[in-house]
Amino acid sequence: MSPDKKPQTMKPLTAADKLGIYLPATPEEFRNSPLTRAQLDELRANPPQWLQDLHRDGPFPRDVTARKLGISNSGLGRAGVEDAMTSAQIAALVADPPEWLIAERKNYVAVQAEAERVKIKDAERRAATNRPRKNW
Repeated sequence: MSPDKKPQTMKPLTAADKLGIYLPATPEEFRNSPLTRAQLDELRANPPQWLQDLHRDGPFPRDVTARKLGISNSGLGRAGVEDAMTSAQIAALVADPPEWLIAERKNYVAVQAEAERVKIKDAERRAATNRPRKNW
């Protein structure tokens, strides 16, 4: 690699996604400038206070919120949850789950169980077709 090559950069949205943080909650300097891979690695290795606070308290992006609630991203949409949630909001929902959260958790467990059943069935089917055949 020649020394005058420019390092590859990523948009702030991509960097926020890789860090698992909600972009609108980041400092303006993070939102307005592209990051290099080296800068991203540095943020992961030595997170500044604002990044530590976001990882601990949120607000969290939709996928992180869904994972913390034990439901799918689609479940959040069906429930009408459009805003990012903080740790306190998630804890309040978990402590006293509304009906929609209970139903979405049951649905999520059923979908996961079905996915596992299909995975096992496919593995069995592949194993059956890979058996050695007799040459008559």
